[in-house]
Amino acid sequence: MKAKPYDVEELYYMNIQKQKKVIMEKSYRKKKLCVCVATCNRADYSKLAPIMFGIKADPENFDLEVVVLGSHLIDDYGNTYRMIEQDDFDIHTKLHTIVRGEDESAMVESVGLALVKLPDVLNRLRPDVMIVHGDRFDALALATSAALMNIRILHVEGGEVSGTIDDSIRHAITKLAHYHVCCTRSAEQHLIAMCEDNDRILLAGCPSYDKLLSAMNKEDYMSVLKNWLGEGVNAGDYIVALQHPVTTNIKHSIKMFELTLDALISFNKTILILFPNIDAGSKEMVRVMRKKGIEHHPNFRAVKHVPFEQFIQMVAHAGCMIGNSSCGVREAGAFGTPVINLGTRQTGRETGENVLHVRDADTQNKIFHALELQFGKRYPCSKIYGDGNAVPRILKFLKSIDLDEPMQKKFRFPPVKECFSQDIDYVLETQSALAVDLGGTNLRVAIISMKGEILKKYSQSNPNTYEERIDLILKMCVEAATEAVRFNCRILGVGISTGGRVNPHEGVVLHSTKLIQEWDSVDLRTPISDALHLPVWVDNDGNCAALAEKKFGHGKGVENFVTVITGTGIGGGIIHHNELIHGSTFCAAELGHIMVSLDGPECLCGSRGCIEAYASGMALQREAKKLHDEDMLLVEGMLVKNEEPVSAVHLIQAAKLGNSKADNVLRAAGAALAVGIVNILHTVNPSLVILSGVLAPHYENIVKHVVSQRALTSAQGANVVTSELEEPALLGAASMVLDYTTRRLY
Repeated sequence: MKAKPYDVEELYYMNIQKQKKVIMEKSYRKKKLCVCVATCNRADYSKLAPIMFGIKADPENFDLEVVVLGSHLIDDYGNTYRMIEQDDFDIHTKLHTIVRGEDESAMVESVGLALVKLPDVLNRLRPDVMIVHGDRFDALALATSAALMNIRILHVEGGEVSGTIDDSIRHAITKLAHYHVCCTRSAEQHLIAMCEDNDRILLAGCPSYDKLLSAMNKEDYMSVLKNWLGEGVNAGDYIVALQHPVTTNIKHSIKMFELTLDALISFNKTILILFPNIDAGSKEMVRVMRKKGIEHHPNFRAVKHVPFEQFIQMVAHAGCMIGNSSCGVREAGAFGTPVINLGTRQTGRETGENVLHVRDADTQNKIFHALELQFGKRYPCSKIYGDGNAVPRILKFLKSIDLDEPMQKKFRFPPVKECFSQDIDYVLETQSALAVDLGGTNLRVAIISMKGEILKKYSQSNPNTYEERIDLILKMCVEAATEAVRFNCRILGVGISTGGRVNPHEGVVLHSTKLIQEWDSVDLRTPISDALHLPVWVDNDGNCAALAEKKFGHGKGVENFVTVITGTGIGGGIIHHNELIHGSTFCAAELGHIMVSLDGPECLCGSRGCIEAYASGMALQREAKKLHDEDMLLVEGMLVKNEEPVSAVHLIQAAKLGNSKADNVLRAAGAALAVGIVNILHTVNPSLVILSGVLAPHYENIVKHVVSQRALTSAQGANVVTSELEEPALLGAASMVLDYTTRRLY
């Protein structure tokens, strides 16, 4: 029996019904967007929680699925998943993804473990959108899994810039994400510059600011302070400390943490200190806390976790916040709380005027001074990161997502200019510096490449007056800069090495040696920079020699070393923790004026018994003249013409030819230098001593012998070598330019 065929009217009716069904399905799907929020730690939950509350409060449009992983589930970090449960969120899945060890390998293994476990969870949930926050390694695993499983990703707080591996992770997540919620106009511009689609970027502000801006007015803050700090601590009379390891330089960040704790102990205020996050290096930081007895110190309250709403009350009413947490540069600004940001972890973040940066937090005194400057101040409230209305904007943005759009991302590449052949010259230009060496006798200028190659050198006698000297420097620099074009060099700046005491921050010679006349209180930077339209750096010749060794010589890659110059005078420079030491009044490393005898020969500085009075070229010349006047200098094979001045060269020549008295003078000079070096070893404990200058080869063996006999056993391991650099002053002057201009610091 044949089925009754449909007539035209019935077919039309059925088609209408199908269309209605499709429309209703689409409408329902748009209405009920399944959103998975994955949170990894206490910090990202503080940003995601306001969004989660917003989604949960709108069940007609959203289904919320919560996945918890990372340090939320670790007891040592406070088992912070409990606060998610206390906020009445149903946790769909708890994933244990952290491999303990708190080092680089453990971070990598944790990412791998999360990648193994997440696919099963995402297959069961099948969300329409995954919300991922920030720049943690756990978030990278989330974004990678979702992208490979064709789940749309909304990334919160992309486009920001900080100073660690977090930057790389954050930007990697940006490339994986389909939609972006950013906090600042700069972050939005960064996303656009990264070729992200402007239509899929929302400038919403920071979600946590929706809570922050109402926190300051809460009246119950005293009960929060009492709960965490105890009785008798008033608002504005305590410090909040929160410091994390910097994974790209763990050793330095642990040292900085030690210095911070020492400064806080000395500052003698009540301190709420939170344990660091789970990044590589955190285990060592906790060890430092325990070694210093922080958990039992009467001034410290050490805690693993403070619920966010209470934590922001603590920050809002603190006398100061210190550390390297993003909370200091972001959330604290909402209250005008003074902040001391230590190190480079937040370098690049936008900050309000409440933040004092101590990027080179390399001494306890520097951190202590920052505490003195900031503690107890109040600043205007900053709204750089939000106005309190981020969540409504984000919910509206989520509702606008069209699930029928293709999954494949589209990048908005800027137009690329056509390359012309003449651009090759620019590409192939040699980045170079003009180096100036102001000696007692000669004034020298050189063009020096990035590799330390001296491409061209100019030398003239150093004039006796200030005006003539400045005119000659400018004339020689202009000549060198003009000729640099012929060598296809691009001059990045001018570095000047000069005798005397120099303020390198201002480019001013404070006062000079007696060898250079009319050279006190001289501003070298301004006239040369104005004339050449180039940045100018100035430093003492001894410091320049140390910088030369650091970039081009034996000191390359050495964290702590000392350079000693043995020439007409004695000078040097000290590199400590990879930084040049200038001292409080810019007279550090005046090594020639270390006293090795109370009643030794008179020195040019006015004192007696200085190394320079024994071992400098002038001292050797003095002793050579004495021997010559007594007819005890010349030996067979030597000749000094009547008009020829007796110098240190003749003394050295006589010693080589067997003159025992000349040899004794050299040995005494070497011993005096060596005793001074032993004092240096006992003071700054370098791993390397570099002897530089024309006399260095004659002193090396004596210095090594005395160090082995006189130095403490713990200091005898320091290596003593002779410099292999021919022009340390010029190379050091160039290194100031080449290092700073390529780092974009001036």
